[in-house]
Amino acid sequence: MTYAFQTPDKLCFILDLMNGGDLHYHLSQHGVFTEQEMRFYATEVILGLEHMHKRFVVYRDLRSPLPFLSLFQCSRELLIYYIVPANILLDEHGHVRISDLGLACDFSKKKPHASVGTHGYMAPEVLSKGTAYDSSADWFSLGCMLYKLLKGHSPFRQHKTKDKHEIDRMTLTMNVELPDSFSIELKNLLEGLLQRDVDKRLGCKAQGADEVKDHPIFTGIDWQLVYLQKYPPPLIPPRGEVNAADAFDIGSFDEEDTKGIKLTDADQELYKNFPVTISERWQQEIAETVFETINLEADKVEQKKKAKMKMKFDDEKESDCIIHGYIKKLGGPFASAWQTRYGKLYPNRLELHTESSSTKPELIFMDQIEDVISDYVMVKGEQCIVLKMKGDKERDAKIVLTNPDEIGLKEWLTSLKSTYKNSLELLASMAKKAGKIYGTETNNRNNLVSRNTNGN
Repeated sequence: MTYAFQTPDKLCFILDLMNGGDLHYHLSQHGVFTEQEMRFYATEVILGLEHMHKRFVVYRDLRSPLPFLSLFQCSRELLIYYIVPANILLDEHGHVRISDLGLACDFSKKKPHASVGTHGYMAPEVLSKGTAYDSSADWFSLGCMLYKLLKGHSPFRQHKTKDKHEIDRMTLTMNVELPDSFSIELKNLLEGLLQRDVDKRLGCKAQGADEVKDHPIFTGIDWQLVYLQKYPPPLIPPRGEVNAADAFDIGSFDEEDTKGIKLTDADQELYKNFPVTISERWQQEIAETVFETINLEADKVEQKKKAKMKMKFDDEKESDCIIHGYIKKLGGPFASAWQTRYGKLYPNRLELHTESSSTKPELIFMDQIEDVISDYVMVKGEQCIVLKMKGDKERDAKIVLTNPDEIGLKEWLTSLKSTYKNSLELLASMAKKAGKIYGTETNNRNNLVSRNTNGN
């Protein structure tokens, strides 16, 4: 369970989406399983049953599967369960979960008597009217389920009969004949689980799940590793496929129960102060799936933008452009936000282009710059290049640029400093040449001498 909430009349559980399908479906696609493969599924199901039985819950429907569930509702009472391959769901990695707790029942205070479950998997005591039972029913169902994984059918449906009464009669009276192809350990396990006498049944002799876990067929199994899901599954569901006989199975929810769930204002007021606890497993899954997908999409968008800009500015390789690339400029209202620009530095100007091709670039000519600060200046927690602009000194006009790439930022600073210096030298040289050509310097000296003679 990932999360839970309640409405005035319903308790809702948010469960993992098991998109790997169920054992019944994979049995139909894969064919029967080997003894070794069956042992893998048996170990994980046994731990699931042990977890429920310790909480006095009997499952009662252990068979093979139902639709994949992400939202499950039940009454406020505790429940018991039935094990069939259809109820054993696989996650995307091939590990199993026991699903569909609709028939599960709490036996902590009173043992159930009802004959409910799937024919061919129900224990004899469940079929016997008026007979009380507990977790014993699940171990019998487990034996039926394991037999089906190995042979493709319940031990009480050997002749493919669909007559429920006949199936029930065979369950109550027939001794199951096990094939010679089964190993001695496997035969012993199934004989122990399929015992009609509860007192002789494996798992029902006071030790519970430990009796089953200690069976020779599980020799060498480290149950802690099973719990941690460290054993490799024999079957990994195909990704990107609907692992069900019908795609509509996935959406097969009871609309009466799952539609129209509303939380009242009183509910919202109550829940708003609830502390939120999210499991590490769920956080890791979000980090590995949702974040990865979002980042992948963001990277695609960014790559498209860069490709577009690259095409737009590829001609700069053959021009007198000194450096070009993405850079951030401090701008917006009150110069409070970083704006991404595509910068192009020429010998006489700096162009800052927006991503819109219809917008004219901002032009900053070298003769408008008073100084390029030689070192980085910290602005809004970023190392920045500061260009002091000519104009009103009281307003401290300046342009602030930065780049998250330190190497890129250094290249921009070096290029701006050298370009600005070269521009000053070029302007000074041009002024000197103009003076010589047009006699500007001589006229200026004569004017100065004339003004000094007049005493002005």
